[in-house]
Amino acid sequence: MSWPGRHADRRSRPASPNPLLTGATLIILSEALLATMSAAIKVVSADLPNEMLVFFRNLFGLALVLPVALRHGPGALRTECIQWHLLRATAGVGAMYCFFYTIEHLALAEAILFKLTAPFFIPLIALVWLGERIPASARIAIGVGFAGSALVLGPGGADRFALAGLTGLGGAFLGGLAKVAIRRMGRSEPAPRIVFYFGVFATTLTALPLTWAWQTPGLASLGWLGLMGACATTAQLCLTRAYSLAPAGQIGPFTYISVVFGSLAGWLFWGEVPGLLTVAGSLLIVGAGLLTLRGHRAPRPETSSAEGSRA
Repeated sequence: MSWPGRHADRRSRPASPNPLLTGATLIILSEALLATMSAAIKVVSADLPNEMLVFFRNLFGLALVLPVALRHGPGALRTECIQWHLLRATAGVGAMYCFFYTIEHLALAEAILFKLTAPFFIPLIALVWLGERIPASARIAIGVGFAGSALVLGPGGADRFALAGLTGLGGAFLGGLAKVAIRRMGRSEPAPRIVFYFGVFATTLTALPLTWAWQTPGLASLGWLGLMGACATTAQLCLTRAYSLAPAGQIGPFTYISVVFGSLAGWLFWGEVPGLLTVAGSLLIVGAGLLTLRGHRAPRPETSSAEGSRA
């Protein structure tokens, strides 16, 4: 069943004078907002537990989705693949917990770097789950990307940094699993329905830990939570619009500017200066990410906005 009004909205939408330039600008804006969100998480994590941060992030997301979803009536929400929606939400929530944990325990740029390794897991998951062949360029990129991750982790053993880095890689794997679930559902599910069920399931799942982790936030913490939610939801809107204007293979590389924004924020507010191994690993991860985007086919309109959603 097609989403009511979806094609009509696309026809009535005015064409962008330069879709590639507009899409790239929106990607850069979204990454600046996501870096701001990450900085807000790092600040408020000193006062509130991870469970509360993830819950409020999803609560803001649900508040954004509900008016759009309910406008089409309950019939448009009918689905025959509820199990895939639940899998996507569970994986996405797990990725958020991991990402927020790495933000708390690592330098901001390093936490963002580990999040950017998700594309290296996607071909492996798609191979096992969907039987999709891994191109030679993707195999090279996966190896280079994980080599870069090893450099960022450094030669240390099971210390606090290594644990946070491995948690970041675990979150990237879960993020990749969520993206493959979206691809699996994209064959029959429109993007608004996918986003709606994620909002409902994610908010419900993240509310459960509040039974033991709830802390009443102060005014300052509420302000940071509000900033976190506003940046995240606005960034999601920018990403959704960007990927509806131009192919991911053309504008996707601009997502790696998030490392620059994260490094700048970390240096300005926490005095974080990356070491040589981190810089070398960063170059390998970014280079491998760009290689995976080379020749990337444009996502179908039905799935582009859902795949553009990020933590």
